[in-house]
Amino acid sequence: MTKLNIKLAAIVLSMISTGISAQSLSQAQKWFTQGQFEKAKPVFKKLVRQSPSNASYNFWYGACCYETGEMKEGLPYLEKSAARKVINAYLYVSKAYYDMYRYEDAIENLEKHIYWLKEKDRSIEQAEELMKKYRKGERLIRNVEDIIVIDSFVVDKPNFLDAYKLEKQAGSIDIVNEDKNDIMTEFVNEMGDKKILSAKDEDGNKKLYASVKLIDKWSKPQRLRGINDEMTDLNFPFLASDGTTLYFSAKGDDSLGGYDLYITRADSEENSYFKPDNLGYPFNSVYNDYMLAIDEFNKLGWFASDRFQPEDKVCIYVFIPNVTKHTYNYDETDPAKMISLAKLDNIAITQYDKAKTEKAKQKLEKLTLEKRQRNKEKKFFIFIVNDNRIYTSINNFRKPESKKLYQEMNNMQNDLYALEKELDKLREKYTTANQTTKEKMKPGILDKEKRVENLRNEIENTAKKIRNTELK
Repeated sequence: MTKLNIKLAAIVLSMISTGISAQSLSQAQKWFTQGQFEKAKPVFKKLVRQSPSNASYNFWYGACCYETGEMKEGLPYLEKSAARKVINAYLYVSKAYYDMYRYEDAIENLEKHIYWLKEKDRSIEQAEELMKKYRKGERLIRNVEDIIVIDSFVVDKPNFLDAYKLEKQAGSIDIVNEDKNDIMTEFVNEMGDKKILSAKDEDGNKKLYASVKLIDKWSKPQRLRGINDEMTDLNFPFLASDGTTLYFSAKGDDSLGGYDLYITRADSEENSYFKPDNLGYPFNSVYNDYMLAIDEFNKLGWFASDRFQPEDKVCIYVFIPNVTKHTYNYDETDPAKMISLAKLDNIAITQYDKAKTEKAKQKLEKLTLEKRQRNKEKKFFIFIVNDNRIYTSINNFRKPESKKLYQEMNNMQNDLYALEKELDKLREKYTTANQTTKEKMKPGILDKEKRVENLRNEIENTAKKIRNTELK
């Protein structure tokens, strides 16, 4: 082949390649406009690799990453695009900063977005609404409540209420519908004569209602006055033991994102409720936060959040409630630490009072074991002595020594349950730790594994003792 033919062939191949790229770009832009970001993302990723300095490619790929939940991957591309003054890049950069609790940076980028919208004579209405949310976040980050969070654990969303270990004096919470994708709850007070529940109105919107018990049946639920008009999706009510303070979750213009937690109090003179206050950080986030409940008898509180969780999971936070609200000093706290305190991505930094934390943890463990024991008692008692003798009650034991041994074995089983839970947490933390931390954690994990093994052997040996004693 001559040099001329080679050159012509190269030109033809280049034209074909350019045509394919143009066609791919056109299709990806169409998908982007239609909101099909997963489809568009690989095309823009390829294009931005081919032309790293192309501001539009950087924007499209970064925006696709943001829309598909890969914010950290997309942010550098969006920042590069914003530096080249792509109008919508400022918008997406502001959204990413908002999700990262960097409110000053979010506001600065949204202001640039609004400036260029005005320059291009475009509507700024939606951007102004976003700005209200950003400024609210900026205010709230300056007033993060100082609470000690003693534990957090991830559970299945449909069964999240099983994690709440409330004493009877705190009342009871139950799910009132069977749709696991649209959970609604009700609260019944300790006396069992007042109920607050979430139910859908004639338009299908969730509102809060109250009902009282009349002899042996509940009255027709009446919508709570004062709190149902300004919000949507009111749900997850909890009435404090004073019978006046009401916690609930709702969506609305005042929310940081999804469900937010609110507090209000009854106005007895008007038979209504005062305007609710957003509980702010760390209770709320840009995700869904709900079902705050407080056991005043044990001085423990619970709330649920799907922040940083898969779709079917929820994280339960257990904390020590304050008698009066106390916030961290914003001006004297490192900004990164303040964000961490607001996000609750490291609950250990909230546990500065070790004695108070340990005492609360012991209460929680006691409540957990008591609930587990109550659940066991609801089931049939079964202890197999041999093929011909099966006990279904502790009173079936014929020897006092056997009964005492069984009670000791039951305590050991509770200790084993608690120890296995601690071990599971350590193993989970170990998998995400760096090598240095792993080396430090190994001795503790090995020690607990040995204790678990010993306890299991002791339980097995005690069970054999009980059988031998009964068969003597």
